[in-house]
Amino acid sequence: MGRMPVRQPVIPYNLGRMTKPIDGLDGRLIRALADNPRAGVLELARILGVARGTVQARLDKLRRRGVITGFGPDVDLGRVGYEVLAFTSIEIAQGRLADVVAHLDDIPEVLEVHATTGQGDLHCRVVARTNEHLQQVVNRILEVQGINRTTTVIALSEQIRFRVLPLVARAAGSDKEAGDG
Repeated sequence: MGRMPVRQPVIPYNLGRMTKPIDGLDGRLIRALADNPRAGVLELARILGVARGTVQARLDKLRRRGVITGFGPDVDLGRVGYEVLAFTSIEIAQGRLADVVAHLDDIPEVLEVHATTGQGDLHCRVVARTNEHLQQVVNRILEVQGINRTTTVIALSEQIRFRVLPLVARAAGSDKEAGDG
């Protein structure tokens, strides 16, 4: 008589309750940084009403854990001449992912690339100065072997600006604290 396989319990998948990577003070600190990106540790401590050492320790912890990934300036690309935003879906030949990604990395107008499910294999956010320049960028994308097909759509207007603070507030346990930003 054979052994019956041990059945593993089914654990419900709930994104909101898996882990608690940040607490309320972390959420308030991230919001304060978003509201005052040039504030120093002392100013952040004053804003939050906590000790300077507490703010420094929290910032160090958040950076070490990869929660805060940078302090660089946000740049409005339209104001520096890149007024066209587009999204390009790329279908690639099997075994060519590394070549295609390396090629895309060399094109400054390709802002980000994600591997995706569905029709395309890669989804790119691309900018250009004009529609004609966008055609040149797409042509440059197509220069590498291994791309079977691309589909590009141009964004007409931004309806919701990229944001993370509502998720920070949820992760910190307070949807009210971080607001809409």
